[in-house]
Amino acid sequence: MNDVTLMLNCVIIFALIRSPLQVRDIHNQIIKMKKLLFSIMIAITVIGCTKTAIEKGTPNCIENKIVDFNKSSCDKGANVKEYTFHGKSVYVFDPGTCGADMTSEVIDANCNSLGFLGGITGNTKINGEDFSNAKFVKLTWEK
Repeated sequence: MNDVTLMLNCVIIFALIRSPLQVRDIHNQIIKMKKLLFSIMIAITVIGCTKTAIEKGTPNCIENKIVDFNKSSCDKGANVKEYTFHGKSVYVFDPGTCGADMTSEVIDANCNSLGFLGGITGNTKINGEDFSNAKFVKLTWEK
């Protein structure tokens, strides 16, 4: 018998000692408590299920950065893509489409920033090499 059932049984026993009018009031209160508890459980379940879906095999530091990025990036279009650049895995953090001239940060697998693409100048180079030479690997995360 769980605690909630025990509590409800005690309330019902107590109510039986009372008059029928008081019993009805207590019964209505119990129903309201059950509805409130059910609503709270549903809310906790929904809130707890908002995990950010990140591709398996992504380095831990990149996963942590994505969790933070998810909070600060645009509501639409934000994503992280993995590329091979200079023979290493790099990740491009594209903030989405909520502003003009936004930059996309390029980060290596150890979370070292290599530079930024785009922006007001339309930068296309990372470490002096045009990023168009990078090979797309996969979409790691998207909002």
